[in-house]
Amino acid sequence: MDATKTFNSAEFVTPLSISRSLLSTSISTLLFFALSFAVLYFVAHAVYQSFFSPLAALPGPWYSAISDFWLTTHVVRFQQCRIVQALFDKYGPVVRVGPNKVAFCNATTMRSVYCVHKFDKSSYYKSLLTNNNDHAMTTLPHAEHAVRRKAYSSHYIPSNLALFQTDLQDLCLKLVDTLGRTFGSTPVDCLDLFRHLMVDIIGTTVFGRLPGSLDNWAKNIQDPLATAVYDFPKRGVMRSAVPTWAWNLVCLIPNNRLRQVCDSDRIMAQFVAGRLYEMRTNLQAGPVGGGTDTEKLPLLQRMLLHRVFATNECMPDKDIISEGMGHLVAGVDTSSTTLSYLLWELSRRADIAKRLQAELDEAMPDRAVIPDAVALTKLPYLNAFIKEGLRLYGAAPSLLERVVSSTSPSGLDDSFDLMGYAVPPGTIVSTQAWSMHRDASVFPSPETFLPERWLAVDGVDGEDERLAMMNQHMVPFGVGSRLCGGHALAQLVMRMVIAVVARNLNITADVTQTNERSMEMRDAFVLFPAAKECKLIFNARKN
Repeated sequence: MDATKTFNSAEFVTPLSISRSLLSTSISTLLFFALSFAVLYFVAHAVYQSFFSPLAALPGPWYSAISDFWLTTHVVRFQQCRIVQALFDKYGPVVRVGPNKVAFCNATTMRSVYCVHKFDKSSYYKSLLTNNNDHAMTTLPHAEHAVRRKAYSSHYIPSNLALFQTDLQDLCLKLVDTLGRTFGSTPVDCLDLFRHLMVDIIGTTVFGRLPGSLDNWAKNIQDPLATAVYDFPKRGVMRSAVPTWAWNLVCLIPNNRLRQVCDSDRIMAQFVAGRLYEMRTNLQAGPVGGGTDTEKLPLLQRMLLHRVFATNECMPDKDIISEGMGHLVAGVDTSSTTLSYLLWELSRRADIAKRLQAELDEAMPDRAVIPDAVALTKLPYLNAFIKEGLRLYGAAPSLLERVVSSTSPSGLDDSFDLMGYAVPPGTIVSTQAWSMHRDASVFPSPETFLPERWLAVDGVDGEDERLAMMNQHMVPFGVGSRLCGGHALAQLVMRMVIAVVARNLNITADVTQTNERSMEMRDAFVLFPAAKECKLIFNARKN
């Protein structure tokens, strides 16, 4: 009886239960081995990167040598420039910032990397694709970029920009008139205002059409194009920080603000494509000039007429659209940010504002007549003021990544000498304007806004050498053949805007709204203030 009870108990083991037990054991064993392998791989990787990698001898924190994760955490917090600067302060002018990444801060090495060897860009720039297609900024090989650059380089030479001078002056005067409606009342978010101004300027010079963005701002109407340009750099940072499948999931999140960021590329593409097809129709309907130097042609029309030298074929539409979008992004938020910081300095530095206004009062006896481009370049304090703004508040302060290629024709020793360290091909090397512009040995009191540093002192020996050294370290628009194509337009616009605003208006700020904390710099490849706004108060100057 007892034996029967034992035989029929729940403890009886069936073949099915044995199978389940074995399966469970197999899964547990597989998970254990997989986890063990992952741990061993990570440890082996860390040991190799720390002690046996060709970059092991470079200074830097141990955690940056084994993973890019540490630097990525600062990228997504928009603080990469500051953390890289902190590494330079601690470890010196060359530092390992990732398993395969080295940052440096040295003018001679900068010229070697970007001007002499002309290393290709890294894959990071692919996160800045427009319309899912390359443009000049995202074209990685140097040789291919040189071909693309020919399509737009002639547009930005000073003699051609002079043809648009009246249009630019009219927009700058319109800006002052728009600000006149706010006198002494509501603070103006200059970051937003200048973004709308720059959309109109780029619209006029690049696309041959005034989008009316500044008018929309004056009427308090949201301008979708200005918003898209503002969102695009953040889209690029987010896109570069996560894999493609994760980015696709992010774009599905039902959040209106996030969707605006994700859709910024599409909105700009629709504008540029629409203008392209309209311009082509107009060109086909009537006679058109041949694009000589004396004709005032918007860049889009130049690209329509441009023929690639190697094939004698026109540029594909997708390349024209992407290039146009690239110039829209590069030209708008960069200039609007630097201009906002410049006006903020005027609002809190009465000594600088007084000296600048004195120079402009003499150069602009009629406050409604802006001097021409050549005359503006001859105003010493205006140009010193803008140059100091580009030093501290240049809108592209981030790492400019390049990939080391073989430097030896024989291939026997193809490492690149980076300040005494042998760096093998495939290594990503970079410098950043943020650090080049804050080298205390070149710029004493580097965090102080001091336009006078750019003015030669009469009777003092070594002034020419001092100014030359500072200029060698100035790279607000990049360096070498990948220099920003529109830098001449950007500087022309800055001179005009600062001249007409400072000549006509006094600027103040409510320090409870706009202060050191709200204007603390963040970087998403391009610069922006922590508060994402720059609220200032404008009042008319008395005669």
